[in-house]
Amino acid sequence: MNETLRPPRPLDDVHRRLEAVLDNATASIFLMDERQQCIYMNHAAERLTGYTLREILALDMPLHDIIHHTHPDGSPFPLHECAIDRAYPERHRVQGEEVFVHKDGSFYPVAFTASPIRDEASETVGTIIEVRDIRAERLAAERQQLLLNELNHRVKNTLASVQAIALHSFRGVSLENLDNFNGRLLALSRAHDVLRDASWQSPSIREVVDGAVETFGSDRFEIGGPDCPIDPKAAVSLSMVLHELGTNAAKYGALSSAAGTVHLGWTLEHHDDAVSIDLLWEERNGPPTGTPGRPGFGMKLIRQVAAEFGGSAVLDFRTEGLRCEIRARMPKSAAFEIL
Repeated sequence: MNETLRPPRPLDDVHRRLEAVLDNATASIFLMDERQQCIYMNHAAERLTGYTLREILALDMPLHDIIHHTHPDGSPFPLHECAIDRAYPERHRVQGEEVFVHKDGSFYPVAFTASPIRDEASETVGTIIEVRDIRAERLAAERQQLLLNELNHRVKNTLASVQAIALHSFRGVSLENLDNFNGRLLALSRAHDVLRDASWQSPSIREVVDGAVETFGSDRFEIGGPDCPIDPKAAVSLSMVLHELGTNAAKYGALSSAAGTVHLGWTLEHHDDAVSIDLLWEERNGPPTGTPGRPGFGMKLIRQVAAEFGGSAVLDFRTEGLRCEIRARMPKSAAFEIL
């Protein structure tokens, strides 16, 4: 039979199909041999690097020395320091982010996965590298951070304006009441700092607790409880509640004496669409306390916040110190579902 008329062998067909798949893949794919030299790259990899496979093969050197040889600051990036190339000698998958050098000399960030290729005898014979251009993601993240910083700046300016107005409006009001008001503004400001650090999404309970008690001296607290993301609205409310409890303890309770401490713990109960939180604030080794004659703003705030989240707050002014138990039910955030 004439060779040109012979039907394609099955292996040839599989090879063509595989090559078609790789060349139409959106991820950039490189194959390296045991010398760390590139023996194959798909069309996406050619577009990413600016090099054709023919050019890469002609250079006859490790792929690292072609597209990953220099740090963005201009300093050399030796092959032995490259995380991508560790996949071959260490025989395990490596993932991360790096900065590549384009053919035109420009730098661009990428996310990569480098995996060793093994033969039938489980010997490592090369490396396959999947690379994704993350320039757009980095730019979007930078823009988002810029907007978040601007938002936080405006919030802080608003709080500062409220504080300035209060100073002029509260003339004749006792210094203690004015200090209480300023303390609450500062607590609200710290709560917004926690939200800013969490990109205004879902900070963890522990982050909120740590931020709230820091001003009272974290070493005076015994803190414990399972961590989980918390709704931004709940984060601000929890921060304000802890501020009221801390302020009361600093004035009249355990934190007003050198030996006093506070146990702050919580438990979680998971439901289909919500999470129940039981939070306990328990003061120890403080001066004797008694039940206040009438509930102040702080006590009202604590109970109101608990009721707002479908729960309750029980405050027990014991001789050995205040014991406050808060039960609340909060909707699960998207971040909670991920965890």
